[in-house]
Amino acid sequence: MGCPCADTYNAANGTVHTLVAGDYRATVFSSGAALGRLIWRGHDIVVPVTASEIPIAYEGKTLVPWPNRIADGRYSFRDRTHELPINEHATNSALHGFGCWVNWEALELTSCEARFRLHCLPRYGYPFHLITEVTYRLTADRGLSTEITSTNIGASPAPYGASSHPYLTCGLAPVDECILTLPAGRVMTVDDRLLPMGTVPVGEVDLDFRGSRAVGPLQVDHAFGGLPHDEWEVVLRHPDSGLSARVTATAPWLQIYTGDRLGRRGMAVEPMTCPPDAFNSKDDLIVLDPGEHHTLRFRIEGVFLPNM
Repeated sequence: MGCPCADTYNAANGTVHTLVAGDYRATVFSSGAALGRLIWRGHDIVVPVTASEIPIAYEGKTLVPWPNRIADGRYSFRDRTHELPINEHATNSALHGFGCWVNWEALELTSCEARFRLHCLPRYGYPFHLITEVTYRLTADRGLSTEITSTNIGASPAPYGASSHPYLTCGLAPVDECILTLPAGRVMTVDDRLLPMGTVPVGEVDLDFRGSRAVGPLQVDHAFGGLPHDEWEVVLRHPDSGLSARVTATAPWLQIYTGDRLGRRGMAVEPMTCPPDAFNSKDDLIVLDPGEHHTLRFRIEGVFLPNM
């Protein structure tokens, strides 16, 4: 591990480390390989979590080896049925994988980079062996870049998906006051358990943000698809100040949640490799063969944007 600086210490969220570059300052935690805070020019651009606080809505957590929900915690893979522990009883689902509430090993901690590693050992419900590394890299000109790389070190193919759970914010202003720009053309409708029912054009369900749109009181907790095949971006902007938080990624799916459990101070923008319940639907499900790896990359930055 690189030489820890004075801004590294231990707390309830594990190893707490601060990154600094230009106008940016970030805090990361080894618990859940999580992003705890990201500040640009003195403004919060993700909803912050303190070192001693248990996040109430998965703020900043790394989501592996699956993102979102697996219905009833049950799925079939290669002619075998597997059952996972239910950790969201309101929807009777297995939610967000195994990495959120464990302490990841800190491999490297420097003034502008942090790298964490998790051994995902075979277990009931997921008898596959993965190693996942998460790298946070902060630069003055590009903000915070995140890489989530998982490698199958087991002897059999493994189903896999990944995401991260940052909440964008414009200085903690209410989401209702903000403008959202989102290039998705399709959205996944859900039932009362927030489980997928089907994918429809965004215009059919009044969730079209391609031309920029005020969020207002709208409640959103949906997976969006139909994203550009090359790099795309999501922008949350406050129209009065112009302060904006931007996520750039190439993932095929994106979960948007208006942060109602957080008092709507921020919006979850989660680049995902697959949609909810992909272990059952197989939609964009990654299958890692022995020795194979996959990397999800995305970036968060602050910017001032004039009224458009």
